[in-house]
Amino acid sequence: MKRFVLLDTTPIPENGGALCLFEYGEDFVIKIQGGDGGQLMNTRMHGSEDALAEIPCRKVAGRPQSRVLIGGLGMGFTLASALKHLGKTAEVVVAELVPGVVEWNRGPLGEKSGNPLQDPRTVIRMEDVANVLQAEPNGFDAIMLDVDNGPEGLTQKANSWLYSAGGLSACAKALRPKGVLAVWSASADKQFSDKLRKAGFKAEEVQVFAHGNKGTRHTIWIAEKIKG
Repeated sequence: MKRFVLLDTTPIPENGGALCLFEYGEDFVIKIQGGDGGQLMNTRMHGSEDALAEIPCRKVAGRPQSRVLIGGLGMGFTLASALKHLGKTAEVVVAELVPGVVEWNRGPLGEKSGNPLQDPRTVIRMEDVANVLQAEPNGFDAIMLDVDNGPEGLTQKANSWLYSAGGLSACAKALRPKGVLAVWSASADKQFSDKLRKAGFKAEEVQVFAHGNKGTRHTIWIAEKIKG
C-alpha cells in the first residue's frame, strides 16, 4: 500500500511557512507544511502545467532569439514544456523564490520532467517574479505565471499583486510587441478575464485537463498584448 514519505522541508522566504516534498509510490508530491493536507502539485498530474508553456511558446517560437519568463519553477514541467517548444537560440528565465524547490529539481524530482535545469537555455533567478517583471521592460516574448492557485485561490497574500491591475500592467510593459501572457488557475474567474482586457490584452480562457483527457480541469488564460 502506498503511503506518503516525507523527504524534505524547505522554508518559504519572507513568509514564515514551509513547503514539504513527499514521495508517494513512484510519484513526488509537494504540500504546504501544516496545511489542510491538500497537494499543491504532484508528478502524476501535470497536463495543465505542460499546456501553460506549450500554448504561448508555440506562438512565439518563430521569433529570433525568443526570450520567455516563467514565474514559479514548481516541479519543472512548465520549464520542460517551454524548452520543448522553443528553438535552440531561445532563453527561458525562471523566477523562483524558494531555494529548496530549485534543489529538489536538481535531484531525483528533476528526473520526472527530464532535468530541464540542465538545459543551457535555462536561466534561474532566485527572486520574486514581480521584481523581474518590473526590471525588464520589453524584455520577454512570453510570460507564464504559475505562482499560486490562481486569482481566486491564493495561498499567499503576497501573490495578490501579480493578479491586480498593477501587476497585469507590469506584465504588459515587460512583454515585447504582440507578446503573450499565460496565467494558470485551478478555477475559472470571469472578473480576471475583464482585468486582462482592461490591462491591454486580448484574452481567452482555455480549459485544460490536469491529467490525460478526463477528470479535473484547470483554467489557463492566454492573453496577447494589443498595444506597443
